[in-house]
Amino acid sequence: MTNRLDLVLRNELSELERLAAAVDEFIERYDLPPGLGFKFNLCFDELITNTVSYGYGDSGPHEIRVRLESDAVEMRAEVEDDAAAFDPFDEAPPPDLTSAVEDRRVGGLGVFLVKKTMDRAIYRREGDRNLVLLAKALA
Repeated sequence: MTNRLDLVLRNELSELERLAAAVDEFIERYDLPPGLGFKFNLCFDELITNTVSYGYGDSGPHEIRVRLESDAVEMRAEVEDDAAAFDPFDEAPPPDLTSAVEDRRVGGLGVFLVKKTMDRAIYRREGDRNLVLLAKALA
């Protein structure tokens, strides 16, 4: 059996709170390991903040669709948007993990955390849509 959630967000950072609550409720409803909610919310926060902050060339309304599903093996998510084409896993600069914090350039750490947190983090472009696929094993 597969459990699903489909949520449409406005391209506003305030929507992250609604998303986090929906993820937590999804985890609880389907009795999934509680740590999954934190991990997915961390990744969503990073990816969607970047999309809202840097992905749109206008200030108009846009929709970001988040789909969650789980089965007996893993939890998967898909984040879909119509922002400018951008592969965060290939185009984001790698973080500097060796310099002192005050000497590091800004950027790259969030995407690094997404890749380290998830078992799979994949980007693809379909037409005018960015799709980011995330997966984490339940065990």
